[in-house]
Formats: sequence, C-alpha cells, structure tokens
Amino acid sequence: MFYHNYKYRLKCIIRDKQLMFWTLLFPIILATLFNLAFSNITTAVKFSKIKIGIVNNAEYYKNTDFIKVISSISNNHKNEGKDDLFDIKYVSKIDADKLLDDGKIEGYINFDNGIKLVINKSGLNQTILKGFLDDFEQSASTGGTIASKNRAAIQNGLMDSISDRNDYLKEVSSSRSAPNNTLNYFFALIAMACLYGSFWGLKEVVAIQANQSTQGARVNMAPTHKMKVFFASMSAAFTVQFLEILVLIGYLTSILKIDFGNQVGYVLLTCAIATITGVLFGAFFASIIKNGEGIKIGVLISLSMAMSFLSGLMVDKMKYIISSNAPIIGYLNPANLITDSFYALYYYDTHTQFFKDILMLCGFSIIFCLSTYFVLRRQKYASL
Repeated sequence: MFYHNYKYRLKCIIRDKQLMFWTLLFPIILATLFNLAFSNITTAVKFSKIKIGIVNNAEYYKNTDFIKVISSISNNHKNEGKDDLFDIKYVSKIDADKLLDDGKIEGYINFDNGIKLVINKSGLNQTILKGFLDDFEQSASTGGTIASKNRAAIQNGLMDSISDRNDYLKEVSSSRSAPNNTLNYFFALIAMACLYGSFWGLKEVVAIQANQSTQGARVNMAPTHKMKVFFASMSAAFTVQFLEILVLIGYLTSILKIDFGNQVGYVLLTCAIATITGVLFGAFFASIIKNGEGIKIGVLISLSMAMSFLSGLMVDKMKYIISSNAPIIGYLNPANLITDSFYALYYYDTHTQFFKDILMLCGFSIIFCLSTYFVLRRQKYASL
C-alpha cells in the first residue's frame, strides 16, 4: 500500500506544471542570470603592467643604479614579462609629454637635477609609481650615507645588498580553495531551491486534510491509515525535489562551470538533507496554519525569501552582518545553514563546521517532522 500511494503521489506531483516551474526552472534561470552578472568580476580587477615613460637623456644614463633596478621590474626583464611591473617607453621629453597628454602612459620619469615624476592625474597606478621612486631614493640616500662614513662597505658588497629585498613571509592559503566572492550567491541560490521544496510539502499535507481539499476528504474516508499516506506523500515530494536539486547542481557544474570542490559525496549529502528540511518545513507550516492554501503559500514564500536574503542571496555581505551582530539568527535560519555547509566544504580543510551545520539541519528536520505528525494525527472531523 505504501508503494501504491507513493507511486500515485509521484505522478500527481510531476503533473503540477506550475510548481515544477518554480522549483526547477526558476532556480536555473536565476543561476544563469547570476552567471551573466558575475562572469567578468574576477577578470575586471586583474592587474596589468603600468605604462610609463623614461626620458633617456644624458643624466639618466649616468644613474647606473636606477637603470639596474628599473630593468629588473620592467619589460626588459629576462623573465620575458612574467613578473613585470612597468611597461616602459624610452623617449625624449617632448615625446613623453605627448604620450602623457594622449593617455598612452600613466606618467614619466625625468632626470633633471634629480629624479622627477611627471603625471597629469592621480590614481592607483600613479601612486604605485611614486611609491617605487620614493623607495629607490630612500635606498640611494641610505647607501650614500653609509659610503661617506664607511668606504670599506663598498668593498664588502654592503652597498649592493641595500637594494635587495628579501621576503621572509610565505603566503599560505587558509583554505583548500582560492577565495571567490561570487560563490556565496550560488550557494544561497541552492539553499533557496531546497527551501522551495516546502511547496511540495505544503501540497502533500493539504492533500490529506479533509478541511482543505476534496482530495483530503476522500483520503480520510479511505481505510488506509492517514500517517501511512502522509509518509508516502513526503517520500514522493522528497524524490521529486531531490532530483530537481541534482539537475540544478549538474547545470551549475557542467554548464556554468561553478566549482563546488572535489567532495562530491558530501555535496550530495548536503543536498539530500537540505531537501528533506525544505519539504518538512512546508509540511510543518501547512499543518499549523488553519487558513486556506493561498495564505499558506504566501507565508512560505515570505519566509523562504526572507531566509534566503539573510543567507546572502541578494547581498553577499548580509551573512557577515548577521554573523557579527546577531549570530543566533544565522543558527535559526535553515537557508544560512545550507549555505554554510557548501561554504565549509569548499573552503575549509576540516569538516568540523560542515558536520555542525548538517546536525543542526537534521535537528530542524526532526522538529518539523514530529510537529507535523502530532498535529495531523490529532485532527478529527465531525463530518466529511
């Protein structure tokens, strides 16, 4: 009897084209729009070599220390531009002024009784160029002071070591993957899609309540125990919603090339538990709200979108704001727990935070399931 009810509830769910659109196609459409909006964010901030000019007059060629330094970080470097900071054009002063006016260089260096930087506007590249020149002049001044007081330093090679820059810090990633600010939007999108499973949970509860639908009246007249029908309906709702989430994950990874890491098993586990939570979330509110189906759907939409917003679906910094000022809201928000689960799998080297989020989702699922069960089993009808 369980399989019979499960099979026919499965058919009823698949035939509901309106809910199939909102639970399957709408998240896919939204993911596509996200991908279009975020596709150029990371490439837009990519650093490019700073185009500058150097006036190649006689005074410039006399400054051998500067020539040595500038060649090591410019397009003359032997690494063939791999780590270049500057793209240099060696020109006359007249040509340098023209290039600067035409916007073809950010500024130029002129040796005229010392090093002079000429720019026509302020900006990040101009600041980097000025910082480089200030650092060179400071090193040159330090070397001159030492040489005037201790000529033996020149013979011992101390002067050459002044311009050397040894980095004693090693960059180590704090996570298993490179940071990506756009991923949280897709994690929150999946959380929203899982919570949309609440519509299926609501639909199945309404279908067994005699005061909500004619179908519910027929179910209550049947000799089958109502709880058996309820669990068969929840199983059918979970099956359809979980398959929809798998389609969404497949679309994100295969078509949009969104990286979820290499822990496929844990990703699927998260999807399964999040789907159960979403379906039971809808069943819970459908059982405790006594109004009609339209009111129940309105409440679920409002709650789902509010929780998705707080998990970072619309504003990525919202998660940080909540965790910093009201962390209890994050723990009480299933959408936030789902988002954190994917975040933990992608970034963290350990599974401590992941299992913490999963256990809390399981706790919510148990609360929703038991509450729905006790509400439905006590419902009696004077007449059908």
